[in-house]
Amino acid sequence: MSTDDLAAQQPQLVDVVVIGAGQAGLSAAYYLRKFGIEPESGFVVLDHASGPGGAWQFRWPSLTLSTVNGVHDLPEMSFAETTGTDAEQVPASVAVPHYFELYEKQFELPVHRPVHTRVVCPREERLRIETDHGVFAARGLINATGTWERPFIPHYPGAGSFRGRQFHTKDYRTAAEFEGKHVVVVGGGISAVQLLDEISRVTTTTWVTRREPEFRDEPFTPDIGRAAVAMVEDRVRRGLPPGSVVSVTGHPVTPAIRAARERGVMNRLPMFSEILPNGVKWADGTVVDADVILWCTGFRSSLDHLAPLHLRGPGGGIPMTGRLATQVEADPRVHLVGYGPSSSTIGANRAGQAAARELTSYLGIGE
Repeated sequence: MSTDDLAAQQPQLVDVVVIGAGQAGLSAAYYLRKFGIEPESGFVVLDHASGPGGAWQFRWPSLTLSTVNGVHDLPEMSFAETTGTDAEQVPASVAVPHYFELYEKQFELPVHRPVHTRVVCPREERLRIETDHGVFAARGLINATGTWERPFIPHYPGAGSFRGRQFHTKDYRTAAEFEGKHVVVVGGGISAVQLLDEISRVTTTTWVTRREPEFRDEPFTPDIGRAAVAMVEDRVRRGLPPGSVVSVTGHPVTPAIRAARERGVMNRLPMFSEILPNGVKWADGTVVDADVILWCTGFRSSLDHLAPLHLRGPGGGIPMTGRLATQVEADPRVHLVGYGPSSSTIGANRAGQAAARELTSYLGIGE
């Protein structure tokens, strides 16, 4: 559909548009229904993927239910009940999409897919949501687009000269393809540690991070989780970009990490300063030859389609307000879920409920 066609098209009027059908988007949709908003006529969910599952459907095959951090139940449907007897070995890219699909059907959520949201613009009392499948005019918006579509790779001098392969976590599939090659794994997050462990079992590796990773021998407690969420929430309320939760909580020392330490692959080096055609180089002149650079350097929030709303503040982030910091301070009609403190599966559920409740109250709709 061309730009001219979109401009001439009569928009579909709804009270609320939810963009994204991952954990946060489905949670928000469930609570919109619960609070009395009718599907289709009252709200719709727009999802860019061809099938259910959010970002989970694109994860690497070796990421099984035994290795993920956890999949929190969506409201009123247990995840465990949807998996088989060998659940721990089921790829997350299979199990979670199946769960989400059953959830959408069970609660008759109005998910439209595949629909790519191009832009959201302010239009007097309504927001204009332009997509490749038509235009919507909504009184409110719950944005749940997550981060998967915005992989981040930092720039380092010489990156264009590297003759080996460079790729991001998003594109990782299996360690077997790297046998016989030296792999530099960049990043200190959960994915970096998991993939370093996996790849180091079939070939040689070098691990580099900007900061010294922290490892936690004690169990992860609710207090640790609350402290991490509180720090991220404080940042977004002040209009700063969300920080990394792992930088607050640290890594739990699992049996896999202990085994990797025994193999000698957890010896972290500081970040290199330059990329060479055949490897990487540090400021002191040290060089490591490499065939592959794997950037486990995280993602950025996928919010480009909201640019015309001018939501960002001088701190570089989006100042947030509301009970769980889901409401955009500059435009109370807009809620961001799965952003900042609600980026975990547990946080996404709570954020979906808070956003649906606050938005319906603000708009004066529902029960």
